[in-house]
Amino acid sequence: MRWFAALAALLVLAVIGARHLPPEWDPRAPLDLTAPPNAMTALKLRWVRMSPKACFAAFETSHIAVTREPDRPSEVGCGLENAVRLPSTLWMSPTQPVVTCRLAAAWVLYERNTLVPAGVVGISHLGAQACRNVNRDRSGRLSEHATANALDIAAFRFRGLELRVARDWARDDAPLRGLRDGACRWFGAVLGPDYNAAHADHFHLDMGRARICR
Repeated sequence: MRWFAALAALLVLAVIGARHLPPEWDPRAPLDLTAPPNAMTALKLRWVRMSPKACFAAFETSHIAVTREPDRPSEVGCGLENAVRLPSTLWMSPTQPVVTCRLAAAWVLYERNTLVPAGVVGISHLGAQACRNVNRDRSGRLSEHATANALDIAAFRFRGLELRVARDWARDDAPLRGLRDGACRWFGAVLGPDYNAAHADHFHLDMGRARICR
């Protein structure tokens, strides 16, 4: 559905021209992570995923300060490139996970447009970078965690209430499914307890090539 909206927006631009468009509707302007999402947001976020330059321009345009991490090469495919300390006011520990710029951009959109409106005031995470294969298998392809392009979330705190994925996923009255579905709007892959047993206690969020929401 996001691509249908973006395509419709592009058709409108083709008809009326982009010369006098406001930045939030101009496909040439950097993504403003603080602006209300519109039909152009998904398209701009795709450019952010493909271009580190577009990603850092989005944070600059949004006036969100990020601390960049130095690139770290790896002979086994677990290098770090274009990474930042993930900006958020919701961490329940003083440690900011190190993630790729594109994951950080998706997180800002998720936090501002899903988590905060839902009343989330705190987040517990299980980390981002881990040099390993998918599902920790001995063989196979590397996980998005290998390059800090993924983040695992274990719990969400509301005022007076903490919901843990492992304990509360099956509760009909818990808003965890809505938070999972909201993540699917911004991240490439969102995996939780409905996906497999390896994700029974957390939501896996990544900005890799795969498109999946379970």
